[in-house]
Amino acid sequence: MKHLELHILQTVPVSCLNRDDMNSPKTAIFGGVQRARVSSQSWKRAIRECAKEQSPLFSGQRSRLIVDPLKDALMNLGMNEDDAMTGAKSIADALAKLDTDAEKKKGVRQVKTLYFTSPGEIQALAEAYQKENDGKKALKAVSADILKDAADISIFGRMVASDHSLTLEGASMFSHALSTHKVDNEIDFFSAVDELQSSDESGAGMTGTLEFNSATYYRFAALNLDLLFGDSHLAALSADEKKDVLTAFIRSVLEAVPNARKNSMNGFTRPSYVVGVVRTKGHPVQLVNAFEKPVRAWNGKSIMEQSIEALDKEAENLNTTWKLATDETCRVKIPETNVDDFIKELISHAI
Repeated sequence: MKHLELHILQTVPVSCLNRDDMNSPKTAIFGGVQRARVSSQSWKRAIRECAKEQSPLFSGQRSRLIVDPLKDALMNLGMNEDDAMTGAKSIADALAKLDTDAEKKKGVRQVKTLYFTSPGEIQALAEAYQKENDGKKALKAVSADILKDAADISIFGRMVASDHSLTLEGASMFSHALSTHKVDNEIDFFSAVDELQSSDESGAGMTGTLEFNSATYYRFAALNLDLLFGDSHLAALSADEKKDVLTAFIRSVLEAVPNARKNSMNGFTRPSYVVGVVRTKGHPVQLVNAFEKPVRAWNGKSIMEQSIEALDKEAENLNTTWKLATDETCRVKIPETNVDDFIKELISHAI
């Protein structure tokens, strides 16, 4: 399996990038101590949204509200509104089962489960229905190459329980981001002034608390290049389009940050250290065990400096023991090179 790996060290200041059901920053125990954690799902959504700004080939949208877009596509093909609505519901029901209760109670036309689709697929389904006049037959008439406007579906994958032929294995792999060091969540007490209260009144208009932490994270992402550009995924793209997809993906993985509490805490930073690798075979191997023993600042070196040393040492040990480097065609690092040259070097060996 030819693949691309990204190993990222990134320090994020006071923030709450990803919350649990108690509204606290997510954590995990690793190496016997508590670490700050950001779930892969949280960071992947930020990456998807960032990639949309980078390339028009990332047009996928995950939604239950697919009935009206299908209706609009059918009307654009010349159907009257009633027939278009009938067709849209037939297709939607075949895809993800209509939520008839929501329409009866709230007047909302939607399906029961989220469906990951794209404008190109919506159009293709509408055209197929126009010929077949049946939602299930329309599904059978479309093929994977219609998703060439939605590289994000090929990269992140989708599951369609009602028709497994529409299920697509994601070509990407992500780990949960973990702090390289021990982290304890902290509590921030805040108050707000009522600016219209009389001068003889004292006290805040509102008080409250929220939790936060700060951390240096190790992040890992990989991309199965054989799968991504294979027949079931993006084989139909031109060479330039494939470069566009990889450029948008790599840049978005490096730049995207979950935007929780972005206005009050602003956790947007850039990675301090990145190792990009292209391998011709084998499976992606993350380097998180470099931090099984928590890093700490000592002897005049910061947590980031110690984390970089630990990461490089782990890579060297794995290469020595498991001969991983024999399959490498490229290894490039930031900040030894700037981000544009970093991406170009990886792509030159990936395609």
